[in-house]
Amino acid sequence: MTKIALIPIDNRPICYDLIQDVLALDNDIELFMPKIEYLGGLQTSANIEKIFEFLSDLNEIDYLIVSLDTLAYGGLVNSRRCDDGFETIKNRIEKFKELAFKKCKKVLAFSSIMRISNNNINEEEKEYWAQWGKRIFDWSYYLHKSEVEKTANCVINKVPDEILADYIKTRKRNFEINKIYLNLAQEGFFDTLIFSKDDCAEFGLNVKEANELQKEVDEKNIQNVLIKTGADEIPLALVTRALAQNQNIKINPVFIEENGKNKISKYEDISLFDCVKSQIEIANCLVNEKNFDLTLLINNFKNEQGDLVLGDIINNIDKEIDFLKTPYFIADTNNANGADCNFIHQLFKQNLDNFYGYCGYNTSANTLGCAIFCAVVKFLALKKNTYNNIAFKKIQAIRFLDDWAYQAISRKFVRENASDFKKALEIKKEELNKNFEKISKFLDYKPEKIEYSLPWDRSFEIRIKLG
Repeated sequence: MTKIALIPIDNRPICYDLIQDVLALDNDIELFMPKIEYLGGLQTSANIEKIFEFLSDLNEIDYLIVSLDTLAYGGLVNSRRCDDGFETIKNRIEKFKELAFKKCKKVLAFSSIMRISNNNINEEEKEYWAQWGKRIFDWSYYLHKSEVEKTANCVINKVPDEILADYIKTRKRNFEINKIYLNLAQEGFFDTLIFSKDDCAEFGLNVKEANELQKEVDEKNIQNVLIKTGADEIPLALVTRALAQNQNIKINPVFIEENGKNKISKYEDISLFDCVKSQIEIANCLVNEKNFDLTLLINNFKNEQGDLVLGDIINNIDKEIDFLKTPYFIADTNNANGADCNFIHQLFKQNLDNFYGYCGYNTSANTLGCAIFCAVVKFLALKKNTYNNIAFKKIQAIRFLDDWAYQAISRKFVRENASDFKKALEIKKEELNKNFEKISKFLDYKPEKIEYSLPWDRSFEIRIKLG
């Protein structure tokens, strides 16, 4: 029995429920996580002391997968908001290090490089972001651009001094904490450490910090540190990485739009091809186009990725897909924030032979990390004869309900009725259930009941309970 303990980013379904549901595919894996009420939310910090109690109570485990932002700050969102001082956070890291040495064989962890949102939405930022967020982004972007290009900074700073000082102080604290993690990686404490770049642009202080960390990694030849685009999928990728060690799983990426693979997805700073390659490598798998175990079928965009939230472009595939006769899984990246409806309609005409999973969640990196995670767990469980097919159908039902039925079809109405999200979701339940009938027929899976909720009281995250 492989024993895995995981400290998630926060309490969202993609960070908490998904891990449990996917690992249930393998009856030979035992998963330990803190109670969901101990984790952070949109407006709440994680109960850090309770999470340390969870670690203390663990018996010896094989792998510990950790969101360091949860232990240090109380969660990913709270890493941008909390005012805890450097010494307080450093003491938490020392306490974690001491506990981890006693409890587990290998620690795989990640920490975010603090993002800079290009908008005035303070939903996940400090209060002043509502007025000054876009200007802080511009100040950061052009400051870094002028340093790289050795030109004059053309943006006049209009952010009040006290706000900019607070922002810089928070960034500096988080960056110094990341350097502590880098030193721990060099000492060999981490089996793998990932610094994640969330919501990147070409320039900015976050990009500058990533470059500085990469420079130190290269100069010191630290082999166990990776700097990658993404966020929510990183713990999924680290679980995959742990399970796939020494397995030499070979994945063949096939792009439906071959000419579009070098285009850059929304919310990312690298090409889709590089994103695919990066996600496969994080997962301890190999890219191999000739002698492969699994095919990753990527429904990608020709010219520009659509976005089902912004709605400026919405892509739908306009040709017939030749679905594969060998084991395959799907990353639907034609649009950010949900599925390509035409693609789903074609997929639902297929049978489940050789199907290892689907994902069309949020950004391209999110989608890829989630899809690879599910496919690799299924592949290894079949190899060991510990595979749970009902669990596979359940997680796929949730993905289709979330990524297609909700994000691509019902979410628009919910989002446009922000005064009462709960009521708007209730109105859309009949539509969701009707679309689930198509999902149920495809998967040959029908749970006794379906429950829907919006745990962060916004339209993005939907929690789907199948019982």
